[in-house]
Amino acid sequence: MDNELISLGSKAGSQQKYGRTYKIEIENLSAWFGTKQVLKDINMKIRANAITAIIGPSGCGKSTLIRCLNRMHELVPSAKVSGKVFLDGIDIYSKNVDPVVVRRKVGMVFQKPNPFPTMSIYDNVAAGLKLNGIRDRKVLDKLVRRSLEQAWLWDEVKDDLDKPGSSLSGGQQQRLCIARALAVEPEVLLLDEPTSALDPIAASKIEQLIVSLKRDYTIVIVTHNMQQAARVADYTAFLYLGKLIEYDETSRIFSNPKEELTENYIAGRFG
Repeated sequence: MDNELISLGSKAGSQQKYGRTYKIEIENLSAWFGTKQVLKDINMKIRANAITAIIGPSGCGKSTLIRCLNRMHELVPSAKVSGKVFLDGIDIYSKNVDPVVVRRKVGMVFQKPNPFPTMSIYDNVAAGLKLNGIRDRKVLDKLVRRSLEQAWLWDEVKDDLDKPGSSLSGGQQQRLCIARALAVEPEVLLLDEPTSALDPIAASKIEQLIVSLKRDYTIVIVTHNMQQAARVADYTAFLYLGKLIEYDETSRIFSNPKEELTENYIAGRFG
């Protein structure tokens, strides 16, 4: 097995173990759907154990950007990527790196809650663990409970683990999807507009959960809600027409942006 694959696959908790300031470093990243270029030479460094928000108008490339961070973009027919994305110093697009390993280290939660409808709450969380070869029931029980606790869901479902995941409320389903992502012990968690389909109370709980998780994970969140970015994110990146216009501490982006485009977007003058 190649050294790069071994390194990427064995760095559980490396952002703390190795004291790395930046968990992800993006260099000259471009992406296409067929002949349409949707990302143009993105360069940014994402800090470990911090929440980074990606904002910008619809169609600016926000979701494509985070899908490039765990090699999901390439799953789309005719999609392609150029440039480099370093995870703990290793280029995930290197020919020696297995994308399955990347996706295990960089988990993802989507806009619409998507629990496996025919599976129980327990099996939803255990699905990835079983795919990784874990079969011991005691080990599964321990990891399922830990993941549900991390997602602030255990107390609500501990007596109903055999019920379908689809029987939960929308907010609970999204926390179940977060628990499912956390079960396989990723180091990075990507969240693509995770509260847009939720009511304000459920969304607030997800926001609080996200803030609590940054102690153990590096988090990147795509959001169309600028107030949400201001509430939860340590750093914010503004994308427009596939280009990274500005990237800084969230407080600076919202109080004193350097670029006129950023200021206009935040002020609601376009987008």
